[in-house]
Amino acid sequence: MYNNLGRYALMAVFILAALVCVIYKQYQLAAVSGFLFAFLVWSHFKHSSVLMASKYFKNKEFGKAREMLAEVKKPEQLAKSRRGYYEFMQGELALKDEDYDKAEYHFQVASRYGVGGKTQKAYVVIHLANLALRKKDKERAEAYTKLAKELAETQRSKDIIVKIEREISKL
Repeated sequence: MYNNLGRYALMAVFILAALVCVIYKQYQLAAVSGFLFAFLVWSHFKHSSVLMASKYFKNKEFGKAREMLAEVKKPEQLAKSRRGYYEFMQGELALKDEDYDKAEYHFQVASRYGVGGKTQKAYVVIHLANLALRKKDKERAEAYTKLAKELAETQRSKDIIVKIEREISKL
């Protein structure tokens, strides 16, 4: 759970430790240090700063969350479990900026990845239904609402779906 700068600093420490261990002929310790370095490199590409961004996002520190998400240079390399959260947070931030096309894109990508349980996926689909409703696209709004009904488990999400259905019937 580090940002890029913290990960780079740790990588440098592990490389330095491996070099010192090799100089003192402590090859097992050098191998452990090399393994930890390799783990950090893997973690950098597969998990990046998404966990820290989600922490800031949960605490409603959207500026810091946006900074952490900006550190992810290639989101397509993220692990499936992280990619869903990355896209979901990007969609939410785009909604806050009222960039509805960008939000729809991110929510569509998030719907293809794991975002948690069925409840979280239901909220992603609810967002998509709302965005379709905003564009007055009745067919897509109905399709998303139908899918959201199947996924909805909480009373809150079911209430939101009922409101969306009422708005769809007005189109």
